Amino acid sequence: MATEAPPPPRKGTATDPGPARPTTEQFVEVQESEEFGELRRTYRSFAFPLTIAFITWYLLYVLLSNYAGGFMGTRLFGHINVALVLGLGQFATTFLIAWLYSRHAARSLDPKGEAIKARMEGDA
Repeated sequence: MATEAPPPPRKGTATDPGPARPTTEQFVEVQESEEFGELRRTYRSFAFPLTIAFITWYLLYVLLSNYAGGFMGTRLFGHINVALVLGLGQFATTFLIAWLYSRHAARSLDPKGEAIKARMEGDA
């Protein structure tokens, strides 16, 4: 379906210059700033421990599946065994970590990142 309206102006063109483009020196200055270092530490203090914990949990599941077949085959109730419960636990853990990270990012990372971005683009 054709329309008579012109397309919206593209960012970075003469009609809509968009945000100011920082120089390389400004990027380096921000990267070396204490505020950016704090943002990195906040991210790493959350992401690294959870990543290590999840990889350990995953490898434990794989090792148990390969070397502890008797234990993994233990029936808990009906046709539900330890392997099925731990396998479903892998999915639950994945979604839990994604949810926790989303909350952490919205509360701790996004405001700091937006402040840095606003300063870099000259909005603040």
